[in-house]
Amino acid sequence: MLVVTGATGQLGSQIVDLLLDRLPPEAVGVSVRDVDKAAGLAERGVRVRAGDFTDPATLEHAFEGAEKVLIVSAAIRGAGALVANRAAVDAARAAGVKRILYTSHQAASRDSLFAPQPTHAAAEEHLAGLGVPFTALRNGFYASTLSYSIGAALETGQLVAPADGPVSWTAHSDLAEAAAIAMVEEGLLDGVTPALTATEALDLEAVAGILTGITGRAITRVVLGDDEWKADAVAHGMPAAAAEFTLGMYRAARRGEFAVTDPTLETLIGRRPTSVRSVLEAIVSQR
Repeated sequence: MLVVTGATGQLGSQIVDLLLDRLPPEAVGVSVRDVDKAAGLAERGVRVRAGDFTDPATLEHAFEGAEKVLIVSAAIRGAGALVANRAAVDAARAAGVKRILYTSHQAASRDSLFAPQPTHAAAEEHLAGLGVPFTALRNGFYASTLSYSIGAALETGQLVAPADGPVSWTAHSDLAEAAAIAMVEEGLLDGVTPALTATEALDLEAVAGILTGITGRAITRVVLGDDEWKADAVAHGMPAAAAEFTLGMYRAARRGEFAVTDPTLETLIGRRPTSVRSVLEAIVSQR
C-alpha cells in the first residue's frame, strides 16, 4: 500500500487522484487530520485514517502496512515545522516502509533567507541518516503563490511588493504528477532530487508584463522598501510575524535562491511543464 499524508490539501489531493489513475483504490491509503474531509476518497475505496504530525501516536495506525509513505511537509511556521516533519518521518520508518518520500523545496538550505528552507534542509539530513531509502522531492516554488501578489494589482493596476528576483514558478499539477510517478515507479528518483521546476524563472516585473497581456490593462510593477512594505501590510491587517515571514521570501529571491531551473521535471512527466502565463490566466479567470 502507498500512503499519502495531507491528502485533502492542494498538493496531496492531486497526488492521490493521480495514484488512483494508476493503481486500484485498495492499494492507496491516506493520512489526514480530518477524516470527514476525505469522505469522498473513502467512497472511492481508499483507506482513510486519521493522522496528525503533532500527535505522532496517531501516525502508527495511519501508516500501518504501508510499503511507501509520501510525507507532504507540514504547513507550520517556526520550530514546530521541523518537529512535525521529523515525527512523520520517524513514524514512517517505525512502520517498516521500503521508501519514504518527502516534499522538500528547490531552495532547501541551512543558510536560506526564507524560513521554510532551513527546515527542509534539516528534514533532508534527518532522512539521509535513517538508513531507509528515501526521496526528497525538491519542488519548485508553487506558482499558485502568485495569487497573493497579484490580487490587488488586478484591481489597482499596480503590482506592489518589495524588491524581488527571478523565481521558477511551478504548477502544483506538475509537481503532483512527479510525486505520483516517483511513488509508483521505483528507482526513478532516489535521495535528494534536482530542483523540480518549470523551465523559466521570472521576477515580478515580468509577471506584471504577462498580466498586462492577459488583461489588456497596464499592470505596473511598483517596488517598496522592506520596512515600508511591512508597515503597509501590517496596517492592512497582516500579522507582523506573517509579514516578516513573507519578507524572507523576497530577500531570498533577491539573493537568487529561487532562480534555478532544471530539466528533471520535464523529463519525468514527459511534457513541458505548465507555463507561468497559464497559471496566471487561471488565476485571473477565477476573479
